[in-house]
Amino acid sequence: MSQIGLLRQLVLAKRNVNLPREKIEKLQNKKLRRLLRHAYRNSKYYYEAFRSAGITEESIDTTPLSAFPTIDKHILLNRFNDIITVPNLTQSALQEFDESTGTDRTPYKNEYHVVHSSGSTGKPGYFIYDNKAWNAMLIGIIRAALWDLSLLQIIKLLAGKPHILYIAATDGHYGGAMAVGDGIDGVGAEQLHLDIKTPLSEWVAKVKDFKPDIVIGYPSAIKILGELTLSGEVQVNISRIISCGEPLGTHMRQYFEKTFAGAKVLNFYGASESLALGVEENSEDGMILFDDMNIIEVQNGQMYLTSLYNLAQPLIRYRLTDDIALQNTDGFTKAIGLIGREEDVLWFENLDGSRDFLHPLSVEGICVEGLRDYQFCKTSNASFEMIAEFSESADIVRAKSEIKLEIDLILKEKGLDYVSYEIFATDQIPPDPITGKKKLVLPYEEKAKESESA
Repeated sequence: MSQIGLLRQLVLAKRNVNLPREKIEKLQNKKLRRLLRHAYRNSKYYYEAFRSAGITEESIDTTPLSAFPTIDKHILLNRFNDIITVPNLTQSALQEFDESTGTDRTPYKNEYHVVHSSGSTGKPGYFIYDNKAWNAMLIGIIRAALWDLSLLQIIKLLAGKPHILYIAATDGHYGGAMAVGDGIDGVGAEQLHLDIKTPLSEWVAKVKDFKPDIVIGYPSAIKILGELTLSGEVQVNISRIISCGEPLGTHMRQYFEKTFAGAKVLNFYGASESLALGVEENSEDGMILFDDMNIIEVQNGQMYLTSLYNLAQPLIRYRLTDDIALQNTDGFTKAIGLIGREEDVLWFENLDGSRDFLHPLSVEGICVEGLRDYQFCKTSNASFEMIAEFSESADIVRAKSEIKLEIDLILKEKGLDYVSYEIFATDQIPPDPITGKKKLVLPYEEKAKESESA
């Protein structure tokens, strides 16, 4: 898509924001019925599921969305080939493509953008977007990143060729890295990706050389850039911060606003299942959901997503684990109380005084058969524990050995070879009693280890 074409699509997308609720719902319903008919006609899984629910092609347009069957990640992983509507495309072919192409953003067969997601059984899962869906998603994330700007302000910003720094997991087909990369290419800006596994000394050198104007990334990673700024190790003049990949709490937002004085802070909401879900301009107004791209339902405390723009891999009433309440408005719906993982960073210090960090999400891509979940607990300035939850059928000895190989490689890449660790197995990692979510990083006194160490 040319830059002029992109701006034209962006103008149309921004107009949707001002539509009255009645027109938004009409637009949603038009896209929804197209999606439902396409899934019925082209997906073996949905054809069977709809028929089992008593829904025929003739009744699709009159059946309320709440009457359609739900789906979750387990079903997606196990019925992937039957769910997608693309002939002659298989999960095994995508896995081979994923493993052989690394960080290359070139689409599979030049048509399908492959997003890698770790599975609960240790097997990688994939979300695919065809070119049309990918371009629609890019317009959505660019609209979010420039949410508060008029068209004239956007043109002025892009004319200055901003330097955009992305700090997150970037060493694979992660949805955020791929979408940000293609989005920045689309607006013609300069970009630098900093992987969270990169040694801190390299961060300093690269940031000094790149001189970013805009920062996008995990809030916990952006906070490290803020600490480097406060310590005087780097000097930056940031005009815009787009937080993504983790929840942005009020205290973290205030930290960014104080540390990067004058910077506009936006909180972006996305997931592998739909990379453009919403944006929060300020904590008082809440998260604005992109009703022109998705339908989000909350029933009995469960959140369900229907992506309206991705016909290649229809996700209809797909269960997400985020905890939200919906607030109706005269325009786009708002999400209240969005809760997800707020990641903590593990800092370590060598005997020579040098320090670096391990970001828990740097091991998110570990795919080991039988590994269900995990937590980390720092035990000293040079050690930590990993509490691993395994399935009943897991070969724990083999699984620990495979986890150790991957962690050793990550520590070596970060220059943290001096850090020691132990892996403890547990049958179940309990959720936090306050949030109901499982913590990824525990204070030392809260650790819950069980059975033998690695």
